[in-house]
Amino acid sequence: MKLARRQFRRKPSLTPMIDVVFLLLVFFMLASRFGVDVQINLPLAGASNKPYQGPPRLVEVLPDTVKLNGLVTPMDALLADLGTMMLSHSDAIILRAREGSDLQRVVQVMERLSDAGYETLVLVE
Repeated sequence: MKLARRQFRRKPSLTPMIDVVFLLLVFFMLASRFGVDVQINLPLAGASNKPYQGPPRLVEVLPDTVKLNGLVTPMDALLADLGTMMLSHSDAIILRAREGSDLQRVVQVMERLSDAGYETLVLVE
């Protein structure tokens, strides 16, 4: 009487494949960019050699509103009021963040002014 030989099949190990997938995951996480960098050009307050001209143009950025020369002004009216004070779109507009306003709020106001065509925005403390 002959006994039948049992053949054992060996299952392939998944450990090397898991290691490769993990390494690929780490590589693509490190090689990818998760956000878009935005550059904001801000001239220094004392960098210009031409003197300040025209009426004062101080825009104070508060958490929920903006002030133009100390008067609370809606954003749409701010653009119109600045237009009457400017000799050209390259005249300086002074921006000051007030207590409680965060950086995102200041950037939003700067983007609105830049979109309206105002070129020289000076951020002061």
